[in-house]
Amino acid sequence: MKTESSAAYIARLAITLLLITAVVAAGLACVNAVTAPEIEALNVQKTQNAVEAVLPGGGEEIAFTDDSGIVSTIYKGQSGYAVEVTPAGFNGTVTMMVGVDNAGQVLGISIVNHTETAGLGAEAASQGAAGTAFRSQFAGMSGSVSVSKDGGQVDALTGATITSRAVCAGVNAALNAVSKLG
Repeated sequence: MKTESSAAYIARLAITLLLITAVVAAGLACVNAVTAPEIEALNVQKTQNAVEAVLPGGGEEIAFTDDSGIVSTIYKGQSGYAVEVTPAGFNGTVTMMVGVDNAGQVLGISIVNHTETAGLGAEAASQGAAGTAFRSQFAGMSGSVSVSKDGGQVDALTGATITSRAVCAGVNAALNAVSKLG
């Protein structure tokens, strides 16, 4: 019986592994090609829903350069602006939409995406009583916004001070951006 040399055996294993990974990569590429347009359409719809939630009548995207790195996009409507911001939370960025009227007051906020801890920071985005009460505090605010622990007027979510501070930072960035627009 003839045995295979170790070099030939290693080469055969390497080629087999290469073929398997190439087939799997091609399969993933096909799935991505099929699902990417649908995912993009859902993301656009989610953004539009967030704009509508904080700015009655919606708005059109306008050009804006942000120095803070928190403001992503600004939409201008008749009654004010919807500002998409991405402040850093506890587990990553918190993507949210902040509505600001023409007088510089917060109309409302909508949290679009987050990776905050379930039961704690994730409550900021929940439709439950705690999340709704937390977000509604911001309506009518202007100037600088901060949590009560930092001398401000916003009651932080229990056990989620970092997330609460992130939301305040996002609101502050939105108010600053709108004040620069005039």
